[in-house]
Amino acid sequence: MIEARLQQEILIRSEDREGVLAEVTRVLSDMGINVIGIRLQTANDEAVIHLLTSSQSYACEALQDAGYDMSERDVVVLDLPHHPGFLRRASEALARKEISINDLYLSVSDESKTGVVVLTCSNNAHAIQLLRGY
Repeated sequence: MIEARLQQEILIRSEDREGVLAEVTRVLSDMGINVIGIRLQTANDEAVIHLLTSSQSYACEALQDAGYDMSERDVVVLDLPHHPGFLRRASEALARKEISINDLYLSVSDESKTGVVVLTCSNNAHAIQLLRGY
């Protein structure tokens, strides 16, 4: 069964330089904030860090206080069983309803029973309704 929810993702924009990820994660760890999901992209001398944490509001406050250029956006968060085919089933269900996936990342360990998928799509609210309990 798929658990689906809407959540805010933190986006941090910075110059692309050595140590920026270490600095951001130090701010979070110093506040006791756990990283649940993270993705780093670099292009044209810019780094963009996508973050889901154990406490988004505290993370936002700490990162703003540290001077980071940040924003938030709505994302769909799926807790998928760690079995072959569940991501396929979810993506096929979205495709059948002509919901286009724009951005996606996931994390799961071999020992885990579930994985976390973070995505944005052409209609986040409809995607959540469609996938809840799928």
